[in-house]
Amino acid sequence: MAERAWVRLPSGRRLDLLSPTPLDWTDADLATGLARTFRWGGHSAWPEPLSVAQHSLSVLALRRSRTRHRLTPLQELREVLHDADEGLINFDCISPLKPFLGQGFADLQARLSAVIATRYRLPPWTIEEKRAHKAVDIAIAAAEAVHVVGWTATEVRETLGIRAAVMARDPLAVRYGDAPWRPWAPDVAAQRFLEELTALQARAGL
Repeated sequence: MAERAWVRLPSGRRLDLLSPTPLDWTDADLATGLARTFRWGGHSAWPEPLSVAQHSLSVLALRRSRTRHRLTPLQELREVLHDADEGLINFDCISPLKPFLGQGFADLQARLSAVIATRYRLPPWTIEEKRAHKAVDIAIAAAEAVHVVGWTATEVRETLGIRAAVMARDPLAVRYGDAPWRPWAPDVAAQRFLEELTALQARAGL
């Protein structure tokens, strides 16, 4: 029998993580998965851990604010979906541990990322776009480490090795009216992510 790694999604659809297709999940499945997948190993100085859904929206918001030329809807989709594979696996491994998971796990992530790109028609990154994205992703990570998890700015630089200034301003706080950097409950994170994903697809004509 061929190897399978089935998961049953909230919609009732089945996803084989080892052989995924672009039609195996709904947008709501993805939003729910990302909202229930936590960054920083699930550790948080707040009552709730920080979801990948909220992180993804933070990255999009900061990327929008830092670009001189307005991003296209597909470019914005690519930003908000940059960690989408984690919502299908329901696992966000902290970076230092990833090499220990081996090539098989990296291949699994690559397969999922490929079908996500196909499903949402995401354009490939240019060198400049990837550099801009990484700068924003790292800046958000530095801020999360301090404001969500509780590391000091010195520890972020010297212990975690994250070379980015720690922002004080939460790029999502004004839009949603929440306390800066407070993690959202999973149902809130799922709803807000799904709303953004739906709006971007409409703008992109998908």
